Amino acid sequence: MNGEKSPALLVEAKRARETKIESIFLPHASRQRDKIYESGKNLTARFVHYTSAEAAIKIINQKRLWLRNAACMTDYREVQHGFSILHKFFSDNSKTNRFVSAVNNFAPGAVEEAVKNFDEWWKLGTIQFKTFIASVSEHDFEEDYHGRLSMWRAFGGTSTRVGLVFNIPWHSDAGDHLKLSFSPVSYFKDNEAEQFMFEVVGNIEANLDFLKTLERWEVIRWIFTMLLLGVTCVKHEGFREEKEWRAVHCPQISTSPLMKPSTEIIGGVPQIVYQLPLDKSIDPILSDLDFAKIFDRIIIGPSPYPITMFDAYLEALSNAGVPDAGSKIFISGIPIRS
Repeated sequence: MNGEKSPALLVEAKRARETKIESIFLPHASRQRDKIYESGKNLTARFVHYTSAEAAIKIINQKRLWLRNAACMTDYREVQHGFSILHKFFSDNSKTNRFVSAVNNFAPGAVEEAVKNFDEWWKLGTIQFKTFIASVSEHDFEEDYHGRLSMWRAFGGTSTRVGLVFNIPWHSDAGDHLKLSFSPVSYFKDNEAEQFMFEVVGNIEANLDFLKTLERWEVIRWIFTMLLLGVTCVKHEGFREEKEWRAVHCPQISTSPLMKPSTEIIGGVPQIVYQLPLDKSIDPILSDLDFAKIFDRIIIGPSPYPITMFDAYLEALSNAGVPDAGSKIFISGIPIRS
């Protein structure tokens, strides 16, 4: 034995390090992740993607999840709301000085450089108009057969909706290769965002010895990520019951050859989407995100044609390699009009 750590131990050490850094700079996300994954005791957690019946067939057949432009999301103030909250905090020197001073203890000038990078991308319109998002919600066992009433209502309209439930892993090496951030949405009020920033400062002050082991570029990257997720994963408090998480991709900032753009028509609006591959045949790195592996169930929302849809999804899921597909299709019994 030469004393070198095995590859598995090195991977575990890397994950533990990343988890600790997240707990310092993104404490809200860290708490939510620990809660739903029970601090890693659960290797996967269940999330549901509510979408149209037509889009669900495409997701299954293509083994692709679409990430839509943030400018096309349901909340018409998407991204701008988060930016307004962060801008208010960073415009007050009396509040930001403590944050800057804390970081300067181990990475002088890192805050200024991260903020400068963020501002440049913001002024170019990249963050607010070239960021792509896929939304899922935490899925409770009580919702296994009927789904969530508020989500059927929120995403109603003329087409039948369905819920695709996935078992998403706690850690996935694919995330780095896909250039994705997977984060819970924060439903902050202005004062809560301020409390969050002061919590980050406290975390930094309490972990100086550890933070001194980081490379300066890592610190800048994490502060930039904190700002990016601060605008892309913050929504008005009125959306709190959605319990939303987001996969966020900024192709102009960080490109992945695995993420392919395509032009699709959604709700009559032609738009560019980025396709998140859920197919291990494309690249072995995607094995823990392969559709057949992570698929849990599909819930068909209120519809006048549930049996016809059942048959269609049964064929699609079977062709996608989902074992015993018929037992994983459920028809919501909530008595509301489609």
